[in-house]
Amino acid sequence: MSEEKTFNVSEELKKLPTRPGVYLMRDKNDTIIYVGKAVNLYNRVRSYFRANIGRGPKIDRMVSLIDRFEYIVTDSELEALVLENDLIKEHRPRYNTMLRDDKTYPYIKVTVNEAYPRIFLTRLMKKDKARYFGPFTSAYSVRETIDLINKLYGLRDCNRSLPKEIGRERPCLNYHIGQCCGPCIEGKVSREAYKERLDKAMAFLGGDYAPVIKELKMRMQEASEKLEFEEAARYRDLLEHVQSIAQKQKIEDMNQEDKDIVALARDEEDAVVQVFFVRAGRMVGREHFYMKHSESESSESILTSFVKQFYAGTPFIPRQIMMQEESSEKELIEQWLSAKRGSRVYLLAPQKGQKEKLVELAASNAAIALTQDKEKIKKEEGRTIGAVRELEAILGMKGLNRMESYDISNTSGFENVGSMVVYDKGKPKRSDYRKFRIKTVSGPDDYASMREVLSRRFIHGLKEKEDGAENGHFDVFPDIILMDGGRGQVNIALEVLGELGLDIPVCGMVKDDHHRTRGLYFNNVELPIDTGSEAFKLLTRIQDEVHRFAIEYHRSLRTKEQTHSVLDDIPGVGPARRKALMKAFSSLDEIKNASVEDLINKAGLPRNSAEDIYKFFHD
Repeated sequence: MSEEKTFNVSEELKKLPTRPGVYLMRDKNDTIIYVGKAVNLYNRVRSYFRANIGRGPKIDRMVSLIDRFEYIVTDSELEALVLENDLIKEHRPRYNTMLRDDKTYPYIKVTVNEAYPRIFLTRLMKKDKARYFGPFTSAYSVRETIDLINKLYGLRDCNRSLPKEIGRERPCLNYHIGQCCGPCIEGKVSREAYKERLDKAMAFLGGDYAPVIKELKMRMQEASEKLEFEEAARYRDLLEHVQSIAQKQKIEDMNQEDKDIVALARDEEDAVVQVFFVRAGRMVGREHFYMKHSESESSESILTSFVKQFYAGTPFIPRQIMMQEESSEKELIEQWLSAKRGSRVYLLAPQKGQKEKLVELAASNAAIALTQDKEKIKKEEGRTIGAVRELEAILGMKGLNRMESYDISNTSGFENVGSMVVYDKGKPKRSDYRKFRIKTVSGPDDYASMREVLSRRFIHGLKEKEDGAENGHFDVFPDIILMDGGRGQVNIALEVLGELGLDIPVCGMVKDDHHRTRGLYFNNVELPIDTGSEAFKLLTRIQDEVHRFAIEYHRSLRTKEQTHSVLDDIPGVGPARRKALMKAFSSLDEIKNASVEDLINKAGLPRNSAEDIYKFFHD
């Protein structure tokens, strides 16, 4: 719909189509404050502007702030549901019931499509013919389980392309310590024998622990009878580990189905939704999620919002989702999730029997989490969002979400590097951190280095915006730049931004004689800051983080420089030939003293390369 300079609500309501779609409500600052879907846009959007008919104080407040609205027509209500979820996730409107957590869960992936399959942790579930187990709620537990499986069955965890690379390289450390059966060694283990190990591992992942427990007890007994007490102790530890995993599976279900059990507890402002993950009839984990809602909103509405937002972002959809209350959008959500899963999905609200008891158990766990974690949540919000609000008050600004900070690191001018860290809503956003190796500055000139870093960062960003890059690294600009210094650093940043035609606020952190932050330099004025405030603590964390990130990068470059080989200086010797030389000869002195024929015969080099290497050391 085309945007007009003057938005006449009455006139625009008359133009609404009677088709399904999504509508977006905006306030006077053009901020999206609510996103909704409708079977009939004409009826649904008009209902907001009628006389109050008991819609609740939350909607009344929202309607009073509406300055204009937009809509997007879809072909069906199902398409509207999907689009609504995407827009809520992107814009996080103030008046939508929001899922606070944005988590990706770990899975155990078995690459059964490979000749010698591997087992490892992943957070992405792809359609790649691999076998997935999960999701699980603890990455630590997943890694622990995978480590146990490798100890038990000796499966490989390397990235070698087998059988193509069998016999090409020496076996890794895992083989020598008995945690890999060595499929990379010629004739060591056949594909059939390896498959037997894999089948046992997959049975273990599926919950069949009895054979493993029996075998470990037998091995422990045999080692003990042979007086091999260290080996017996190793089997004992493995046995205890397996038994502890088996004991964690507390929920049994004869149907052996995958299901999630969803229930909530709530108070005036917050709600906690508890989810039990049941896979193949066993409970593999549980997790709770926090929802922001209004007092007038029903529990059914909160649960429905959760289900739509949560399952829009998780790759695994179970066959059954058992809810505390039946959703008013049951049929639509079932249709949507069935399409995502590729088979029928059921939303159930059990009223009796074992299933109802499981829902009650989830609800009681949600109530415990709400009570115990409320203070923790408030404290965390004070450290993050609260600290940002304090900073806004000091600077006289609003809307500070994304903050970027920069630092330069060098040792007497050696390998100047720059770092960029990003904080979003008071929390580090590590996926957006960036490193810069200074290209145009020699020697310890921090101002010139900072100018280069900022110029490269924002020139890249402008180019990505111009090109419309979908997965750009720099196209999102900050709401404020925090410089680790006072007037000088701030002026460098302002000059760069001015040259590029960008209007982004820049704030400097002014130090005292002991190199501690004493205030903020903003708009040519030094502003005092309470050193006990959450805002000050947040700025300190940002300073420490940007220093750490720069120093780590600089240290890694120094390490690479120290391990630089003289072989890298020989023309025509790349990584492959360097590797061949190091494999064929035990030391650099042997390579130096080798004849051309030795280089050809032992390292398999072509004659011209062998002659170049010989000349390099002897001319």
